[in-house]
Amino acid sequence: MMMHPELMLTLANDRQRELIAEADRERLLASVLRLRRSKKATAVRGHPTGTLASCEPSVAVPAR
Repeated sequence: MMMHPELMLTLANDRQRELIAEADRERLLASVLRLRRSKKATAVRGHPTGTLASCEPSVAVPAR
């Protein structure tokens, strides 16, 4: 089967555009996932570890 040079060039350019678009999507997805991970990590670090008071008598009993 003989193909015309213009058709081959068009097919090659279309494939090139598809590959570039796929790489852009992968980069965008990776940056979004990285951003989500960093937000989750900072949200956890910003909160206190717990709200329960200590059970030790030296801490719970006020000085008289």
